Amino acid sequence: MSPRELVVLGTASQVPTRLRNHNGYFLRWDGEGFLFDPGDGTQRQMAHAGVAASDITRVCLTHFHGDHCLGLPGVVQRMSLDNSPHDVQAYFPASGEVYFDRLRHATPYHDTVTLTKHPIDGDGLFTLAETATWRLEAHRLDHGIDAYGFRLAERDGRRMLPERLREHGIAGPDVAVLQRDGRLRGVSLGDVSEPRRGQRFAFVMDTRLCAGVRALAECADVLVIESTYLAEDEGLAVAHGHLTAAQAARVAADAGVRTLVLTHFSQRYDDPSRFRREAEAVFDGEVVVAEDLIRVRIRG
Repeated sequence: MSPRELVVLGTASQVPTRLRNHNGYFLRWDGEGFLFDPGDGTQRQMAHAGVAASDITRVCLTHFHGDHCLGLPGVVQRMSLDNSPHDVQAYFPASGEVYFDRLRHATPYHDTVTLTKHPIDGDGLFTLAETATWRLEAHRLDHGIDAYGFRLAERDGRRMLPERLREHGIAGPDVAVLQRDGRLRGVSLGDVSEPRRGQRFAFVMDTRLCAGVRALAECADVLVIESTYLAEDEGLAVAHGHLTAAQAARVAADAGVRTLVLTHFSQRYDDPSRFRREAEAVFDGEVVVAEDLIRVRIRG
């Protein structure tokens, strides 16, 4: 199984800087590739990060402000150029479908990719797609225009306990038989395993504090969340529909998040360590102040 990891392609809000590209985030998850919010320059950042256009199986747009979607035309055209071998699913706010269509066909090109649209329109936490092992969920956010956050939730399972397997003399192919059938030679699956909560990855971009932020963050192993401002500028955050690092960290602490990834930084700040200090004063888990092209492993 391929590793589950987040590849950060860009971390700037509104305008790129010399050190930060516009937004862009690629999540590898069990053979799937989720591209979140491809801002301007995402295709080039993918080249730097070793992410191929053919790796993308799903595109998720939180909203249609340019720093979250203007890279889509180049990425889609590159999929066609590279003859992407699979269909690609695209999720975005339904009210912005006209913008999605414009981006999808921004210029003439030889269009070979099958890109299936899934406009989002709903309230509460709801499911967009599901497989035998995971669900992709969404929740409305509060940003002035329609915006949604996303959560990928692995289904709960069971963790096999090697010492109990040895006690019952179960090894090799018999382990798979027991997992499949639930019982083998008088031994039940519950005798040699324990419940394991599925991993969760949450993605929250431009928003004020709201119920959606908290619902998406709940028990996330990794929470990628905007922290456009520092607490000293909380008034600007509220006015423009954003979060501070302290607010993001408080959400993470209250939600039981394991790893907090701060991103989407305003160009007004030139010292990233200030975001870390502000977050660590509130949240005692792992804090990652995102930089372009870093990788964050989703640990088991």
